[in-house]
Amino acid sequence: MASTLLLVIVFVLNLIAFALAVAAEQRRSTATIVSNEGTQSYCKYDSDVSTGLGIGAFVLLLASQLLIMLTSRCLCCGRGLRPGGSRTWAIVLFISSWVLFFIAEVCLLAGSVQNAYHTRYRSIVNHPPSCQTLRKGVFAAGAAFTVFTGIISELYYVSYSKASVDIAPNRGGDTGLRMGNL
Repeated sequence: MASTLLLVIVFVLNLIAFALAVAAEQRRSTATIVSNEGTQSYCKYDSDVSTGLGIGAFVLLLASQLLIMLTSRCLCCGRGLRPGGSRTWAIVLFISSWVLFFIAEVCLLAGSVQNAYHTRYRSIVNHPPSCQTLRKGVFAAGAAFTVFTGIISELYYVSYSKASVDIAPNRGGDTGLRMGNL
């Protein structure tokens, strides 16, 4: 049977990771072009808070996925699973959760790295510099895939728990061969 405590912990970790990713999207760095002495202009960036928020979401999502995978022994270690629909769903959801997890982590990490990168180029005379900032929606995509990863990984754990019941039920003292007809 699935552990309710584990499901609650994973839900809370995913919820906090989602909130951090949304906050990172809202607090992305922006740049303004500043001119000094009339001949040179450069980019001035505001605070870099969203990088830390994105990394926090990255770490929490990683902890959530590792917790589920360690508890279920990553589907490949331990006893075999009982044949049936639960095993099939467990395998499909296992693969899906890893694919969604990878996409979410790439979005969060790439967004954090790109947001932390600030150009330092100066431009002379009337050519404004290229102030590169993070494209809108990168952290939002990470937040969306965080939600999908959380749902699919919890469904995976429930399916795994249903399929990992003993294959042969224990019938007590009945261990010998039946020879009643002989």
